[in-house]
Amino acid sequence: MYNSLAPRSFASTMSSVTKTSYNFFFSFFTTYLVFLLLAPSTHLQVAAGAIGVCYGRVSNNLPSAREVIEMYKSNGIGKLRLYAPSQDALDALRGTNIEVLVDVPNEDLPQLSSSFSAAAAWVDANIAKFWPDVRLKYIAVGNEQLPSGNAPFVLGAMQNIQRALQSSGSANAIKVSTAVSMAALKSSYPPSQGAFADDLVTYLGPIARFLSSTGAPFLVNVYPYFSYIGDPSHIALSYALFTAPSDVVRDGPYGYQNLFDAMIDAVYAALDKVGASGVEVVVSESGWPSDGNVAATLENAKTYNQNLINHVRKGTPRKQVPIEAFLFAMFNENQKPGAATERNFGLFYPNKQPVYPIQFS
Repeated sequence: MYNSLAPRSFASTMSSVTKTSYNFFFSFFTTYLVFLLLAPSTHLQVAAGAIGVCYGRVSNNLPSAREVIEMYKSNGIGKLRLYAPSQDALDALRGTNIEVLVDVPNEDLPQLSSSFSAAAAWVDANIAKFWPDVRLKYIAVGNEQLPSGNAPFVLGAMQNIQRALQSSGSANAIKVSTAVSMAALKSSYPPSQGAFADDLVTYLGPIARFLSSTGAPFLVNVYPYFSYIGDPSHIALSYALFTAPSDVVRDGPYGYQNLFDAMIDAVYAALDKVGASGVEVVVSESGWPSDGNVAATLENAKTYNQNLINHVRKGTPRKQVPIEAFLFAMFNENQKPGAATERNFGLFYPNKQPVYPIQFS
């Protein structure tokens, strides 16, 4: 915008400025441009819409945390999710400018909900000890605990962590949320009909309004892969992989060419319905497995993840603003329980070689 306006303003005033004032203006203008060109650009690497990667550690053969953080830096990955406040990883992140989403482990929720002193101790040990040397941005108070037996404890734990951050002076910089799965919705099609499950509204309504009051985002784990394999007769693979040539779903004024956007906009519609229309959605996990089940191939995983990286800056039809998203996961994790696909979501093998070629920017 500055470049488009400056020539007109400059030309219109040339006839009335003196040579001295012209020289002053030119000197100032030149200095300002040099400042913009030479100013540190690290913050641009982690702007809204940049891709992060989840650093899962359920494995017995991964590189050291310091080696892993060097991989993030060398690959230009500006965001990282930790599923627990691992001390070695947080130490390795000091001074890197990588934005960090760190989880409160699910098993800690009951105690943190019932005891502010426990929440304060957790923040002292895992947040205050590292911030601001580590660029902590979000705290996920539990992962996919709605629905679960921990559902009654999520909001209380969030509130106590928030109070503890305020006491430590970091509440403005670090936002408290919780990560949910798409299972929290009772409906997601069409996206405008997105709504939380009836038995979860009691929990999610107050949580969403808490997020609205603090300016924190709603964290959602979004997996078109699982939607596709759950209903392949009605969901086209191209719709799940971002490769459909045109809109597949029409929902009022919005057209959807990919399932990822439709899922996120269903969450926005659900937030609207509980009075939290201003809350941003951040994708705390998304990915595609490269082995282990139907459609879990190297080619499909590469296609999905590369297309997601390329897509997030565009936003969704309902919210045309850049999307923050974290790919799952940095490595194939050989000790993850469950189906074989769970051990094959990695972008890299434990020997640090890529599972398939991918560009992060």
